[in-house]
Amino acid sequence: MRLWQLRYVAFLIQIIILLFLVSGCSTQKNTARSRWWHAFNARYNTYYNGTVAYIDASLEKENGHQDNFTELLPLYPVGSKSSRELGKANFERAVEKSKKAIKLHSIKKRPEWRSGKRKTAKDREWLNRKEYNPFLWKAWMLMGRAQFHSGAFDEAVSTFSYMSRLYQTQPSIYGRARAWLAKSYIEQGWLYDAEDVIRNMERDSVHWQAQKEWDYTYTDYYIHTKEYAKAIPYLRKVIKHEMRRRQKARQYFLLGQLYEAINQKELAYQAYRRVIRLHPPYQIEFNARIAMTKVMAGTQGHQMIRKLHRMAANDNNKDYLDQVYYAIGNIYLGQKDTLRAIDAFEEGNKRATRSGIEKGVLLLKLGDLYWNREKYDDAKRCYGEAIGLLDKDREDYGQMARRSEILDELVPYTNAVQLQDSLQVLAKMPEAQRNAAIDRVIKALKKKEKEEADLLAMQSTRQESQDDFNTPFDPQERMTKRNTLPNVNGQRSGEWYFYNPMAVNQGKTAFQRLWGKRENVDNWQRINKTVVSLEQQQELSELQLDSIRQQENMEDSLQQVPDSAQSDPHQRAFYLAQIPFTPDQVAASNQLIMDGLYHAGVIFKDKLDNLRLGEKALRRLVEQYPTYEHMDLAYYHLYLLYSRLHQPTLANGYVQRLKTQFPKSEWTVLLTDPYFQENAKLGVHIEDSIYAATYNAFKADRYDEVLANTHISETRFPLGANRDKFLFIGGLGKLNRGDATQCLADLHTLVEKYPESKLSPLAGMIINGVQAGRKLRGGKFDIGDVWSRRAAVLSDSDSIAKRTFSNERNTNFTVMIAYHPDSVNENQLLYRVAKYNFTQYVVRNFDVVITQDDFGLHLMKIAGFLNFDEALQYARAFHKQRALASLLKHARTFVISDVNLELLGTNFSYDDYDKYYTKHFAPLKISTFQLLTEPTEVKTQAQPKPTLEEVDRLLDDATFIDNGLENKPLDSGTYVLPEEVDKTSNHQGGTIVPVEQPKKESNSGETVIPLAPRTTSKTPLPADSAKTKSTKPLPANAKNSPQKVPTQPVQPAKAKSKQEPNKQQPQRVGETIIYFEDGKTAKDKTGKPKTADKTTDKNKKKKKKAEPKVIDFGDEYYDLEGF
Repeated sequence: MRLWQLRYVAFLIQIIILLFLVSGCSTQKNTARSRWWHAFNARYNTYYNGTVAYIDASLEKENGHQDNFTELLPLYPVGSKSSRELGKANFERAVEKSKKAIKLHSIKKRPEWRSGKRKTAKDREWLNRKEYNPFLWKAWMLMGRAQFHSGAFDEAVSTFSYMSRLYQTQPSIYGRARAWLAKSYIEQGWLYDAEDVIRNMERDSVHWQAQKEWDYTYTDYYIHTKEYAKAIPYLRKVIKHEMRRRQKARQYFLLGQLYEAINQKELAYQAYRRVIRLHPPYQIEFNARIAMTKVMAGTQGHQMIRKLHRMAANDNNKDYLDQVYYAIGNIYLGQKDTLRAIDAFEEGNKRATRSGIEKGVLLLKLGDLYWNREKYDDAKRCYGEAIGLLDKDREDYGQMARRSEILDELVPYTNAVQLQDSLQVLAKMPEAQRNAAIDRVIKALKKKEKEEADLLAMQSTRQESQDDFNTPFDPQERMTKRNTLPNVNGQRSGEWYFYNPMAVNQGKTAFQRLWGKRENVDNWQRINKTVVSLEQQQELSELQLDSIRQQENMEDSLQQVPDSAQSDPHQRAFYLAQIPFTPDQVAASNQLIMDGLYHAGVIFKDKLDNLRLGEKALRRLVEQYPTYEHMDLAYYHLYLLYSRLHQPTLANGYVQRLKTQFPKSEWTVLLTDPYFQENAKLGVHIEDSIYAATYNAFKADRYDEVLANTHISETRFPLGANRDKFLFIGGLGKLNRGDATQCLADLHTLVEKYPESKLSPLAGMIINGVQAGRKLRGGKFDIGDVWSRRAAVLSDSDSIAKRTFSNERNTNFTVMIAYHPDSVNENQLLYRVAKYNFTQYVVRNFDVVITQDDFGLHLMKIAGFLNFDEALQYARAFHKQRALASLLKHARTFVISDVNLELLGTNFSYDDYDKYYTKHFAPLKISTFQLLTEPTEVKTQAQPKPTLEEVDRLLDDATFIDNGLENKPLDSGTYVLPEEVDKTSNHQGGTIVPVEQPKKESNSGETVIPLAPRTTSKTPLPADSAKTKSTKPLPANAKNSPQKVPTQPVQPAKAKSKQEPNKQQPQRVGETIIYFEDGKTAKDKTGKPKTADKTTDKNKKKKKKAEPKVIDFGDEYYDLEGF
């Protein structure tokens, strides 16, 4: 035959063999051939693509992640919220590929077993498995790990929970899944759930192949629970497991931080030194050197400071000067030298080129020092800048935010007092001394401006030189690059505008040049407007409005042409214009001092709890400025202050002053009240009880009782927390008794004294309606009856008014539970609902969401019903649960379509829908079939048949790599797996499966591939058949003779002379052994691990060196080690 004919025949034979293999490898069959084929196809097709995507995502996250070395490093980069989006696209691709591998290659069908054959413990374990593809657990693990590292911890918890149930009989896989499940709980902050998983695994023995993952889990758990001493031994094991140098450097740095936390400075120093020896990226190395100086500062402080100054002089560290000086300041603090520490921190703040977390930590530490030294102006500056640089998840962020808020309120008053005191001192000085003091201020201002200009010029020059270095020679490319450069010099690429200190300084200067120094308050450029106009405003004519505009424009033009000398801070006239010389100017200055002393004293006393400074400010006020208009308030606060200091004599002295000087003051009435002590202790509870009784009396039309309780509130609790409510309900009570004038008076008082109250807008609308000519009418209504309220009114647009409820039943429905938040234990209800859905409806996924409407009701919406029948069946079964029924005594349940839900509470009230439901939906008959036991979508999985193109591709490449997700998973994230089909057996109730007889090994160098036997009967016969009598043993001298593959599969294979009939052994394929039982090692007849046969004595040593590689589908770390 010719060559092309031989090739054609070989091609046809290959096609026939391939079609035979593919046709016999359905997931509905569970044979050795089908398991091998699906394991092989899953590994080198979809799983391979998912692995590549996972590794790319891991590298992207590793390279893009920026650690915050001022805090304890997270064990995993995903522990930092700023890094969770890195690599997310590739992680999602890995998840998709894993889902596809599971969907296409999962073998759920239980293998058949030969009747009469005794089952060992391993046999029973193997038969009780729920997944028989020996490789597919890796796809599950890849999917869970990708979800974990992408920050989708809920999905990871679901994956690993299901995986631990699926592989419960296989300890190595089960242990890994439980370890990752615990890590998913830990990263979510669910430490109790993680502890439960850990405790259960400690009760059981952890498989040795899963020990590595548990070392990571224990480390992460003990770090999150702040048990650092327990975390250190496991972290040292993790470092031994780690294969990537950068991650190992991070872990050594974390080890040093843990040693430092338990005050083992020498071991921390050694750990930081190991970081440097690994030659990590410069940022990690630099921070390790900084940390080394910190831990050794106690014994070698001066040496460490000199070393840090040398680091500051190095050009490589020009972007890390804030950290260098921060370390220097910490060393000084350790030496109890606070002044030098402050100088070092200020130098670091001044020379910082970045506005990041490191600078924020420095400013926070500096602000704390100023706070402790009672330099609140400097503390305000530091806190105000640090609060925008630090993460809100820091433990000390709340304290810093509270302090910053208090100082924003305090410092303007203290600065005003200090400035006016200084100006008054200057006014009393001789002219020569005054001018000399002003000249010193001007000189200091010019020096500061020169330093800032030099710094800006240096940064600008550095940026221009860097731009010139990066500028291309091509003019077109140069122009393109110039257009993409930032508008502000010195701004780094990809950096936010306000992180550039030079840009911020330029913006501040430009703002102050245009607007001057303004107080940092909301709506600083607007005039405050109240809700209600208390006086009738007279409408002005167009002529009058024009004249007013002309006058305002004239005044603005005069204000825009000030004296140039008085507006220039470099001239004496600028400062002389602020000094109070005349009596009127001195009086205005004293007024600012008095106001500042009062407010500062109250803030010191109540918010800073600094009674010493509060006493100092208030005592100065009452002693130096007796004409202060609110002196009674000052006496009242001094009484409270001395009461807290347990000095009753001084406290009672200020009560006597109130009685003498202000007998009619409300504070005098309050302090002389015989119930003052009782009100101070129990006043809040008493007032709440009186208001509850007043509200109930109003609903019951007992208006006399309402007015009596309102009078008690006015006389006994004039400053109570419910005073605004008493005014409103008392006014309505007077209206129902026919006194509309007194009702309006109470509403006016409510608007004037309590503009921040929630009732103030409602009272204002009533007043405006009366002023517009409407009449007040009394009537009974329930303020708390939210079920009959709606937000839309009759005057709304036609498009809203025309919308009505729909009676369509074949649309998406929701079961909604509405309740007052204080009438139902919401957390327990949510838990019960979730547990009920999870246990009762396995094939359906319901979304449970809790929202709040405009009337204060909480709405628990259970969505996912395709029609009215499903929703009503669920609601009926739902209310039959005793645990749930007891929680829903004070709640209302609605079965409502999504279309009608949009109108509920806006166009229509809850009562309106209740009536509509009773009329249109209640009479409907629903299906008696249990609809919720069926999934929302049912997909049958058809076994695809290879086309001719696919066969050609398979023959050319030996396999094919999938480049896209052809079969998308369901929207719910579940997988439709083929159901098992029970086959009745005709052999004593059992099912017979063919068991292949071990073939005799061939040393001829040929590859022997065992083929599953064919049979024409419905029940396949075993390979070694029941007819063992016809099988003859081989002669002893033919032990190593080669055997041919039988051409008729129904014929039993020849057995060895010493054969164990019930023991299966892995087959030898060339020089590669492939076996499918996890945790089981291939052994020969002697019980030792099985190796390849040696051909001759000549190549014995060569064969010993190149032992056959065992492809173990149970070892995950050959694929993703280090990731």
